[in-house]
Formats: sequence, structure tokens, C-alpha cells
Amino acid sequence: MRSELELTPIAKGDAADGPHYLALRDQIALGIEMGKLAPGSKLPSERQFQGDSGAARGTIREALFQLEAEGLIYRRDRSGWYVSPPAVTYNPTRWSGFMTYVAEQGRTPATETLSKELVSAPPAVADIFRTAPGTPLYNIHRRRSIDGRAVLVERIIVDPTLAPGLVDRSLDGSLTQILAGDYGLTVVRNRVDMRPCALVKFAADALGVKPGTPGLLVVRTSIGADGRVVEYDQEYWRHDAIRVHVDLDVRG
Repeated sequence: MRSELELTPIAKGDAADGPHYLALRDQIALGIEMGKLAPGSKLPSERQFQGDSGAARGTIREALFQLEAEGLIYRRDRSGWYVSPPAVTYNPTRWSGFMTYVAEQGRTPATETLSKELVSAPPAVADIFRTAPGTPLYNIHRRRSIDGRAVLVERIIVDPTLAPGLVDRSLDGSLTQILAGDYGLTVVRNRVDMRPCALVKFAADALGVKPGTPGLLVVRTSIGADGRVVEYDQEYWRHDAIRVHVDLDVRG
């Protein structure tokens, strides 16, 4: 089945107007913007792009890599290229869990627990929890999806003295609700740090992408009313899946 995307052959020779791959990138991006390629739809194969545009295989790949870097398309291992769905909006100043804010935006969230265990705290983590290195802490790995597409993998650390038996429960839902409802742990302050990253191997493998794929690392430290750390969370997001939005009232 052919795509509705129509490509103009890329002229060979003079590249005074810019590299050829950018001309191809612009045509594909315009097709996405005009709705000829819907979110989640599969792009034509590289061979079809080559036949339609007359561009070399290397030029086509450069154009696709550029679109991927911009968050317009993404790769599925051994499947091809797809148009990125709309990014979910995340407001770091609002205390609501992934399951809540994704559902509020009309999307379908899902959570899958990859592992959960009791581990000895390394020095850096022990410092965050203000405890001694080697102190037992819960270590939880989860993969989270939006509309069936894996968008982030997270590592969560919780103090078992605050939530005994936590890893014996199903954690394929809202951890925020479990900690609040079952353990009475009220978060009064969040520290959130965000920075671009290249997805490390464990995150890339869990998301089905190549290590080094662009990502966004969101690190959240949740603090309770007594000043103790309730939860420490490292989220590795696909960079095209999240849009950070903050609405500030700057009146004095």
C-alpha cells in the first residue's frame, strides 16, 4: 500500500540551496504537517523513497535521521520508520502521576513492572536518602506506555521503612496512589531536574531503540511532610514523547 506522500525528485548537481537531504527532509516534514502522513503511520521504505525522489540511499537516511532528531518520526527495530504521535504535556510544577496526567489528555496510559527488588544503597543514593551506604532500599524498574507505545523507562527507589511490603504488591499502576492511599505518604515538595540525554543501554533496550537515541532524563525527588525522601525517580523518556509546559503567574 502506497503512502499519500508525493515527493518531488531531488535535483542532482548544484547544492547551492542547501544539502540534498534537507530538501528531502522538508518534503517529508510538509507531508506530516499537511496530514498526508498521520501520527503513528508507517513511512514508505527507503527503497520507495529512493524510487520516488531519485535521491541516493545515504541522502535518504540523512533526511530520516534529521527528522528523528527533530522528534517528527521514530524507528521501530526491524519494522521501519513511523510518524511520531503527539507529545504528552508534562507540567513539573503540578503533583500528579503519569497515569493521571496522561489520561487527562485523552490518551491511554499503561505501566509494566520490569523488576522489583531489595538492594543495598550505593553511596550516591544513600546520600539522597540521608542514610548509610549499604542500607536496604527498594529498587523498581518500570516501562510506561502511551496508546500502546513505550515512551519511558524508569528506575524508582523507595525506603522500605516507609512502605514495608511495597514490592509484594502489583505496581502496574499508579505508585503515587499506592504510597498515598496504602501508606499515608503525603508528598509536600518535589525537586525536578531535566536534561537531554542519550538513552543508555538498559533504557534503550526496554524502549526498543538503539543505545544513544536522543532522550530526556527527568529526575524527581519527592519529599514528605517530615522532610524524608519518599521516592527517588529517574525517568528516561523518548525525546519525541514529552513536551514540558509551565504556566507561571509572575505578578508581584
